[in-house]
Amino acid sequence: MSLPAIIALIVATVVAMEFVAWGSHKYIMHGFGWAWHRDHHEPHDKMLEKNDLFGLFGAALSISMFAVGSPMIMGSSAWAPGTWIGLGVLFYGIIYTVVHDGLVHQRYFRWVPRRGYAKRLVQAHKLHHATIGKEGGVSFGFVFARDPAKLKAELKAQREAGVAVVREALVD
Repeated sequence: MSLPAIIALIVATVVAMEFVAWGSHKYIMHGFGWAWHRDHHEPHDKMLEKNDLFGLFGAALSISMFAVGSPMIMGSSAWAPGTWIGLGVLFYGIIYTVVHDGLVHQRYFRWVPRRGYAKRLVQAHKLHHATIGKEGGVSFGFVFARDPAKLKAELKAQREAGVAVVREALVD
């Protein structure tokens, strides 16, 4: 593969992973995986959460793609794009860890952005945590954040329709 094709594949994988993460968050973490994800939505003073176990699935996907792309493991059956897809998944995992766990939840460093896209990311994810329980909710992505004003309006509509229970701080 040419270098531009490799870079394009890695970037495309990072972007695709945001959609995979959105779907996993909305339909798995807020669905049958709620038992692991719940502690992420509740106050606690623990260093680790059950929710962190979901990262093992991303790591397994990345490792699997590296293996599929490796001639040392797969021999002549190796599929070269697998290596670059695995690298894209790995990069997404790093971005997720820095943005979501680090910036939004401040698990690794303390910095509250005052403007720009970083502020928008934090606001969008805080609005995600505005609901009580797994029902309803907004902003299931981790890196791409919609306009907080639109998210607030969507939360308000969910509350009024009885779809979501919203924390008192966000009730108009």
